[in-house]
Amino acid sequence: MDRDDEQFLRGRIYGADHERPGPKPGRRYAELVGGPLDGLLLDITGWRPEEIDDGVALLTELGQFGPGGRALYDPRSGDPAHWDWSGDSP
Repeated sequence: MDRDDEQFLRGRIYGADHERPGPKPGRRYAELVGGPLDGLLLDITGWRPEEIDDGVALLTELGQFGPGGRALYDPRSGDPAHWDWSGDSP
């Protein structure tokens, strides 16, 4: 991924419609930090605390394992608005 790709992704919502990529009022987001989805926002509106604590494995074509692979993100300790990349998984 080059700089243009990174700028394109920044501030967009993971899994959102490309026609309406930005945050929506009344929703709760976590920013993904590092890894292939760096800069994307993850909509965590309505997630229970235990779901947030578990972190996520998000489908991506950009990670080490290509299409069908997953990027792993965990909430940052003391800062649930930022989730840090912890690796890729097939």
